[in-house]
Parts: sequence; structure tokens; C-alpha cells
Amino acid sequence: MSEPIKDSVEVALDLDEKEVYAHIAHESAEDIIRIISSLDAERAKLHGEVIYYRDDWDDLIRERIAKGKRHTAFDFYNPALLDIWEEKVREIKEARKREKIAYAVTGALIAFTAAATAILGQPYFIAGLAALPVVLFVRDITRERLDLVYYELTQFFIDELAGLVEKHSLQPERYRFKIFSGDYFGVETKRLGTGLFAVVNVGKPESND
Repeated sequence: MSEPIKDSVEVALDLDEKEVYAHIAHESAEDIIRIISSLDAERAKLHGEVIYYRDDWDDLIRERIAKGKRHTAFDFYNPALLDIWEEKVREIKEARKREKIAYAVTGALIAFTAAATAILGQPYFIAGLAALPVVLFVRDITRERLDLVYYELTQFFIDELAGLVEKHSLQPERYRFKIFSGDYFGVETKRLGTGLFAVVNVGKPESND
């Protein structure tokens, strides 16, 4: 006679406290490596790389926070995460909004000067074209700002992952994650095939090589 199938709650009750912590830490670590890869994919796109990565980092963070709140009793929810995430999302939205406004204003100016040229017969469109370098400047500044925000968020989650792995004696290799940039601290990177992967350092000097 086969044993009755237990649900997740019953299984958790059968585990000792250490195993419960390790199980929740494992789930958290798996969520975090997806967030890291998704954030770094967005950063790589800013640099002009063609990246096909399906996960949405914002949605993943929302899911992680929701799970974390259910696990507060186990101390797997970092309250600072919510504030950091909201602040960075606000910075991203503001940077993109400023960029769109700059494009809209410049486009309107070019259209106005082109119309004035057609009506008055004077080369006013030259004044409109003179604004194009401003667009390029705004674009570059926006890209630099977004790059920094994505870098800070990615590094934050790398640090969170390292803390989880070390605190709960998880195996770092089990939480290897795909990465597109090689300038993060606290990780060891290695190229496997055509992809770059990283593992967090635990009990080792920090490295980004």
C-alpha cells in the first residue's frame, strides 16, 4: 500500500528547524538569481547588446517581496529591499520621462522651424537641426544614469544572495546565474560556451574577475 501524499505544509512540519530554514533560503536564492540575470540583461541592452531574456526584473522583485513577507518569521525578508527597489524604480522612470520630454521638445522645434522655412522662405530649419546635439547629450546622460541604477540594483541582489548562501550553508555552485557584464564584486565569473556565468564568493576575497 502506497503512502499518502503530503502537502507542502505537512512536509515542512516533518522537517527540523534547520531544514525549514535551508528550504526557504533555497527558494529565495533561486528567485534572486533570476532577478540578477534579468537586471543585468536590461543593463546590457543599454550598451547596445541584443539580449533575449524573458524575465521582467520588476515583476520578479514584486514576487520576491510578496514571498518574503510571508516568511518574516524566518528572517528571509530584508525590509530595506522595498525602499531600495522603490527608489531605484522611481529614478528609472524619472530618467526615461526626462528623455522623452527632451525628444518631444526637440521634435516640436524641428517641425516648427521646418514649417517656418516653408512659409517664410528663410532657412530657419537650421536652428531646429542645431538642437540635435542636445538630444544626443540627453540620451547619453540618460543611458549613464540608467546604467548606474541597474548596476546598483544588481550588486545589491548579488550581496543578498551571498549573504543567504553563507548564512544557511548553501552550495554556491548550485546558484550559478547568467550574467552579461563582468564588473560586479563578490562573484567569480566563467565563460561556458558562448555565455558568461557567475557564482558568488563565500569566505573568499572579493573578486570581479
